[in-house]
Amino acid sequence: MSKSLAEQAIDAWFAARGWKVFPFQRAVWKAALAGQSGLLHANTGAGKTYAVWFAAMLRGANRSRRDRTGLRVLWITPMRALAADTQRSLEVSAAELGVASPEAIGAWTLGARTGDTGSAERARQSKSLPGALITTPESLSLLLSHAAARDQFKHLDMVIIDEWHELMGSKRGVQVQLALARLRRWNPQLVVWGLSATMGNLQEARHVLLGTDAEESAGVLVEGDLKKQIVVDSLIPENVSRFPWGGHLGLQMLQPVIDEIDKHEATLVFTNTRSQSEIWYQNLIEARPDWAGVVALHHGSLDREAREWVEGGLKRGELKAVVCTASLDLGVDFLPVERVLQVGSAKGIARLLQRAGRSGHAPGRISRVTLVPTNSLELLEAAGAKRAVASRRIEARQVPNKPFDVLVQHLVTVALGGGFRSDELYEEVRSAWSYRKLTKEEWQWALDFVAHGGQSLSVYPEYRRVLPDEEGVYRVPDATIGRRHRMSIGTIVSDAQMQVKYMSGGRIGSVEESFIGRLKPGDHFLFSGRILELVRVHEMTAYVKRSSSTKGAISRWNGTKMPLSSELAHAALEELRLAAEGSYEGPEMQALRPLLEIQERWSALPSSDVLVVESMKSREGFHLFVYPFAGRSVHTGLASLLAFRVGRVMPSTFSVAVNDYGFELLSPEPVDWHGMFAADTGAGVGLFDTGRLLEDVLESLNATQLSRQRFREVARIAGLIFQGYPGQHKSMRQVQASSSLFFEVFRKHDSGNLLLTQAEREVLEQELELTRLRDTLLELHGRRLAWREVKRATPFGFPLMVERFREKVSTEKLSDRVARMVRELEKAAAA
Repeated sequence: MSKSLAEQAIDAWFAARGWKVFPFQRAVWKAALAGQSGLLHANTGAGKTYAVWFAAMLRGANRSRRDRTGLRVLWITPMRALAADTQRSLEVSAAELGVASPEAIGAWTLGARTGDTGSAERARQSKSLPGALITTPESLSLLLSHAAARDQFKHLDMVIIDEWHELMGSKRGVQVQLALARLRRWNPQLVVWGLSATMGNLQEARHVLLGTDAEESAGVLVEGDLKKQIVVDSLIPENVSRFPWGGHLGLQMLQPVIDEIDKHEATLVFTNTRSQSEIWYQNLIEARPDWAGVVALHHGSLDREAREWVEGGLKRGELKAVVCTASLDLGVDFLPVERVLQVGSAKGIARLLQRAGRSGHAPGRISRVTLVPTNSLELLEAAGAKRAVASRRIEARQVPNKPFDVLVQHLVTVALGGGFRSDELYEEVRSAWSYRKLTKEEWQWALDFVAHGGQSLSVYPEYRRVLPDEEGVYRVPDATIGRRHRMSIGTIVSDAQMQVKYMSGGRIGSVEESFIGRLKPGDHFLFSGRILELVRVHEMTAYVKRSSSTKGAISRWNGTKMPLSSELAHAALEELRLAAEGSYEGPEMQALRPLLEIQERWSALPSSDVLVVESMKSREGFHLFVYPFAGRSVHTGLASLLAFRVGRVMPSTFSVAVNDYGFELLSPEPVDWHGMFAADTGAGVGLFDTGRLLEDVLESLNATQLSRQRFREVARIAGLIFQGYPGQHKSMRQVQASSSLFFEVFRKHDSGNLLLTQAEREVLEQELELTRLRDTLLELHGRRLAWREVKRATPFGFPLMVERFREKVSTEKLSDRVARMVRELEKAAAA
């Protein structure tokens, strides 16, 4: 079959660069030309962008020149930083192909529409959108909220969603689902393609992308079968402590990290938190002052100009290293990067592979990630990660189910964007995967809620946001409500941010209001890699000046600790099973051998077949240590569940500590734990029963308080709480007060409010991982119980004790106490 002029031009473009077209790229082109949608799954750096972008240009080439007007391609990206990078990449190829084949390819105009787009560019786009627009989920929803939206999108031919694996499992992904449902209603022939690099549930990802209107067999899944070589290794500490605790290696690994950076042209040093990135950057510069200017810091709270400077420096090969967080996880293309270091466990295989792909970001190049442990037991996770990566066991991404806050927001958006009829929009919303089981009753509740605020807010005019006109079309009746809604569109929720500026006027970035609230003028803090002195706070801005001090409080941003994923946990348990058989494979397990031998001598090693439970008496009281290896979220629920169920048999008070490997229950009075565990792994009082699980979990935790905290986010997304106009933002305290008031009003006067139900469900599903908790309980029933009475804390029990101490004592006192305990334990181990 002869190739078209456009295909010949594309083949020549590849050949001119010494590249070849991969079969998966041709498969995407063929499918898209046939009008098929689909999901493209391939390694980072394999050439996914060219696969879908050239597919869009080939479809454009099939249209008459008269039809090549208006917005034809919509490219959705999860990050604003990716938008600019993507635009540059697409513009270069489009311009070159347009010159090489002006008749077939033609001229393409490209633009970006994100939160960073200037007012002048927005004004231009409101008159005429470019041929291809790169945007974010939030900016797309904003475009859909304009009355002329349908006319603006009337020429749209293809939608491309980048990093679909990143979006799919979040409310932002649901926002995209709803937007796609709207665009498909306007153009049922719309072609949609998603790009994914690291995901375990690919078929489900395809279904979610294509929506429920598509046939079961509709759409294609194209997998790039390039055998990308990924190397995972570790920096092994010189002295692996046999009694580790969270973060105890800390900056002992600084010199090995410096040595690795020194050996390579460009390195990314990933950390799991923004605070950790600040600490590592500061210490790298202190250790190597000559690196100032060539080693940089990058995280989401730094000013946009600072982030763009770093990204540009990486691309141009001007930076030797960048200390970063998830802000550089996704597809920004940094070809010069040779090495990736991961400080602390990545806690998941998908995240590790994503970060590994930042190095060797091109077809045929090797991607390498080196794990830098922050405590000895992370070597176990490293060994498990190597095993899981080798067998490509990648976590599935869970899709949110019927989030009513996103639905309520979308109803107002569509009412602004031309209005809707109830029955028509109901069917449209049900075509989005997350709402495929939305009932008529739930729909009516959402409609009533935006129309008059439900049962309890009907007397307040500001909650009558959407009302039907005389023709039955629901519209927003008030321009002020519309303005406020557009300012609040989106599902990204974070604590109120305070701008940080120099007294001289330069902007540095933003930190959470709660952190600045703990400081007083004259206090020092570490931010953006510098020690700053707080001068004054005025209208959500913290004014600072540079300080000559060498110490300061570390800027804090609220965020949850990532729990160990099931895939990584099972891989770690497999390493322990082999160790129990005397097999220590790889340098990580060899380094960990002295620790594991003490654990086995004093107690036992857990595995997927063995549940290790330890009992110990100390001056503090009576300790129970359990090691399910199910991640900290599950352990939080499991520890509370056990304490609650024991409390029903005998009155008891417990202190609780959890980490990713297990949990500790400490009581002042003796508890017959052995008797409770002995019969059928806890069957005596139903310790591990799955019956009444939901009820017992809710009773065992302060579920109401957890739901109240979660409701704050739900209320903001649903548009109940307005954050304020620019320059007049509400403080976090005001937002908390508003959401708490709504929470109590709904509980007392509107108990059927689905936003309340959603807040409770999100606590159970996301914070406590109820499904995984149930699976863990079933697994524990199948494990053999290894009960051990121990005289002293074991290597696995010691870090749990330290977690508990951390809540009670200062950092200095904690270090002294831990050091004393380690000396005593080492002495006992040597005996």
